[in-house]
Amino acid sequence: MTTLQRKGPSLDFKNGRVDLTHGGGGRAMAQLVEELFIECFDNDALRQRNDQACLAVEAGRVVMTTDGYVISPLFFPGGDIGSLSVHGTINDVAMAGAVPLALSASFIIEEGLPLADLKRIVISMAAASKAAGVPVVTGDTKVVEKGKGDGLFIATTGIGQVPEGVRISGDLARPGDAILISGTMGDHGVAVMSLRESLGFETTLHSDSAALHGLVADMVAAVPAIHCLRDPTRGGLASTLNELASQSGVGMRIREADIPIRQEVRGACELLGLDPLYVANEGKLIAIVPGETAERLLSVMRSHPLGKDSAIIGTVVEDSHHFVQMETSFGGNRVVDWLAGEQLPRIC
Repeated sequence: MTTLQRKGPSLDFKNGRVDLTHGGGGRAMAQLVEELFIECFDNDALRQRNDQACLAVEAGRVVMTTDGYVISPLFFPGGDIGSLSVHGTINDVAMAGAVPLALSASFIIEEGLPLADLKRIVISMAAASKAAGVPVVTGDTKVVEKGKGDGLFIATTGIGQVPEGVRISGDLARPGDAILISGTMGDHGVAVMSLRESLGFETTLHSDSAALHGLVADMVAAVPAIHCLRDPTRGGLASTLNELASQSGVGMRIREADIPIRQEVRGACELLGLDPLYVANEGKLIAIVPGETAERLLSVMRSHPLGKDSAIIGTVVEDSHHFVQMETSFGGNRVVDWLAGEQLPRIC
């Protein structure tokens, strides 16, 4: 990032639009960086305007993750692509039991995007970052020709530090473990679908997009022996459980009656012929823990605002086929398989 050498007219955030010069590396790009990104994300590391950030970290293990956000539409009930890009990457760091330290952000902007929309998104992103206590310390901006970017794509990278003695990984689930979730399933996917013009239904449901590192910190403090954590985003609860079963070489048995799903989500999914177990979430997690610790962990989760609807939904079992099976509300059993194809495009 470079500093503006001479101050020209301020950007017109009310009526202006992004053009190719805003990604061209010259004065217009420097002005966009100065008047929008540094203004909103302001912190000591970013203010140095280097092409990287230098961070002090304690000795130990560091985790790193990166994710791209291409959601359509850019704004949805309960959030937007900016806050989502912060929450999603913080959560990926937190699922290792780590304390998130910092984020980087890359913006791929389509020529013609209203500057008002970009500012709204960056302000939302900065607010989410500051609320989480995880600063955006470096970044990059590119502008692509009209018709080649669908408005805006954001890629964020996060780093975090794992506390001493914590080891949480998707390959650690063991037979006898309990499976918990932190709340209702499918809220984010249905909130995004509610804005898709061709779907023709309305709902007051909001996305569950949220940063989960505070909840995770409470969980790890109470039950250091947590085996697995994972946020069930694309592919929903069903695909995420299959992923964990495959990683750990185990099977899983869950109970449909114990899985919290809002009535609005059930209704929307019935209308569209979808299974809510495959609908995306952006502010929920799955925890797999030794069975004897499950009730203690459940109590801790329910005492946190982001875990008040937590539930124990099943157990880990021995199974050489690594199947996830569900006891249905009607008393039968069915295999809950991986998501086949793409049920909901562009939801994160």
